Amino acid sequence: MLLTNTPMTEDNFVDYVKIYVKSGNGGSGSTHLRREKYVEKGGPDGGDGGDGGNIIFITDKNLWTLYHFKFKRHFKAENGNNGSKSRSTGANGKDEIIKVPVGTIVKDLESDEILFESIKDGEKKVVVAGGKGGLGNWNFKSSTNQTPKYAQPGLIGLEKKLLLELKVLADVGLVGLPNAGKSTLLSVISEAKPKIADYEFTTLKPNLGIVKHRDFNTFIVSDIPGIIQGASKGKGLGHHFLRHIERNSILIFLISCESKNVIKDYKILISELKNYNNELLDKERIIVISKSDLISNLVLNSIQNKINSNLIGIESHFISSANNNGIQELKDIIWKKLNVNQKL
Repeated sequence: MLLTNTPMTEDNFVDYVKIYVKSGNGGSGSTHLRREKYVEKGGPDGGDGGDGGNIIFITDKNLWTLYHFKFKRHFKAENGNNGSKSRSTGANGKDEIIKVPVGTIVKDLESDEILFESIKDGEKKVVVAGGKGGLGNWNFKSSTNQTPKYAQPGLIGLEKKLLLELKVLADVGLVGLPNAGKSTLLSVISEAKPKIADYEFTTLKPNLGIVKHRDFNTFIVSDIPGIIQGASKGKGLGHHFLRHIERNSILIFLISCESKNVIKDYKILISELKNYNNELLDKERIIVISKSDLISNLVLNSIQNKINSNLIGIESHFISSANNNGIQELKDIIWKKLNVNQKL
C-alpha cells in the first residue's frame, strides 16, 4: 500500500500522460574471415551481434504521480554492438528503465492493449523488447560453403506510443456531489491538507490521506473530485477521476445534510458509478451524512428514517467535521470493514 508523507497537490499530481518509446536495434553479425600468419585458410570467425536494449517498466512505491513525465516523454534503449572477429559476440544494448507509481496502467496508444498493469511495489516487465542481434558468418559455414562471406543484420527495435494512466490505490474512496464536505473530512481524519472552500469543484485532483487508527494501525483514504450527473459520460471532470474509484476497497458516499433529497443524491451517485463500471457496485458501501451540526435531532431522525426505508441494508452514519462528532466512530466502522474484507 502506498505510504508517503509528501502532500499530493493539484499542481504536481499527474495521472494521465502519453510517451514515446523505442527499443534498441540488434547489432549486425560479423563477416570476418580468420587471418593468421601460418594459417592459410582460417575460415569464417565472425561473431554474433548483441541484442538491442529493452524498454522495461518497474513500479516504485516512492512515486505517487506521473509528474516526472512532464519533463521527459521520449525514451530510447541502446543499440546492440556489432559482432567481431574470433567469434566475439557484440555487447547487448543497455535497457531503458522507466519507473512508475504503483497503480499505473501502460497501454499501447494505437491498439489500446494493456501492456502492463501494476498493483504492488517492485513489479517489473519488459514492455518493448529490443531487436535480436544478427548471426555472424561462422554460423553459416557448411560442407558446401566453407567460407561464407555474409552475416545477418540485427533486427530493428520497435517504436511505440504509450498511454500511462494512474489509478490511485487507497483503502477507502470518498465519493459525493460537489461541496459535500469530502476534502474537509479528509483533512480532519488524516494529515492531508487538501484545498477547501465553500464552492463546487474545489478538488480537481484526487487527494490521499493516511488515517491513524487505534493501536498504531493506519489506512489510506482518497478524496475523489465531486461527481455530477452525467460524469460517467465525461461531463464535468468525467472519467479523469472515476477511474480512481476502481481500486478502493470501500466507498463512502458522502452527502451533505443540506441536501434537499438525500435519497435522490445517493441514487445519482450510484447511477454514475454503474454507468461507468458496473463492478463498482460490488464494493462495500457506507452512507455518511456530513455537516450534521447544522440540523436538529428532529431533522436528523427524519433523514435516518428515509435512509432506512429506501436504502435497506446500506449502513449509514452521521458526522460533523466541524466539531468531530461521529469521526472516531466512522474510523472504527471503516477499520472493522477493512479487516473483514482482508479476512475474506
